[in-house]
Amino acid sequence: MKFDGVLFFPVTPFTPEGAVDVELLKEHIGSRLPFGPGGVFPACGTGEFHALSIDEVRTVVTAAVEVVAGKVPVVAGAGGPLGHALAAARVAEEAGADALLVLPPYLVTGPTDGLVAYIEAVAGASSLPVIVYHRGNAKFTAASMVRLAANPKVIGFKDGLGDVGLAQEIVSAVRATGREDFAFFNGLLTAELTQGAYRGLGIPLYSSAAFAMAPEIAKAYYDAYVSGDEDRRNALLEGFYAPLVRLRDQTPGFGVSLVKAGLRLGGLPVGPVRPPLVDPTEDQLLQLKSILAKGYELAGR
Repeated sequence: MKFDGVLFFPVTPFTPEGAVDVELLKEHIGSRLPFGPGGVFPACGTGEFHALSIDEVRTVVTAAVEVVAGKVPVVAGAGGPLGHALAAARVAEEAGADALLVLPPYLVTGPTDGLVAYIEAVAGASSLPVIVYHRGNAKFTAASMVRLAANPKVIGFKDGLGDVGLAQEIVSAVRATGREDFAFFNGLLTAELTQGAYRGLGIPLYSSAAFAMAPEIAKAYYDAYVSGDEDRRNALLEGFYAPLVRLRDQTPGFGVSLVKAGLRLGGLPVGPVRPPLVDPTEDQLLQLKSILAKGYELAGR
């Protein structure tokens, strides 16, 4: 499976009554496809997987598959309690997804052998290939990733931990197995801020929540990144991404909340986030509006 472009993590819009707004979700995803995402990842972190029922996961993934229509891979989230993860894997396959992003297990922290078993259980629940998400209480070692890479259904590794030394060990170890089809992603929050360093580790791909909110800005960064235009890339980092990260760090969960708020500011009524996340205050919305205006200016919009 080949990913070529910014990895797009759509939000999950909700109606005023709290249900998934399917038509608005389709509009959200469809409006971003012209900007050339390398893959679409519905019902994942930015899509509030933690707050979705299995029926809602099915609804979200089905809508994404319908809109994307085979243009790029659709990778659905699966994780949390093992039973929920297995069910999410099955409904994603039924909905027509191309692969799964395996999010961390719920609450408990197990040994590495247990984490490997968790990934293998999710991989065995459907015919879909899986990408390992390395973060929180799902911390893998180079040796455990070599074990998982022996399974052809495990096709990728997404680093959301930020331990660059460990990430380098994992990249080197998996490459030493001879797997040429294995993909590596930078999955840190607002990954653009760290992608220059991750490229040096041999991790060329990155997830972009900003793409969901402001695809023009995210595409301008990506184009500068792949073309080697460091002056423009750094201007976007300093003028947009760094201020966005400072605002994001004011409140836990703003990696998602700000994206939804930015979409609402842009005229797409995607609704609020679900608890335990919270929406920005009026002052924070004003800050976000200013940051976005600067980002669009730098992107040449």
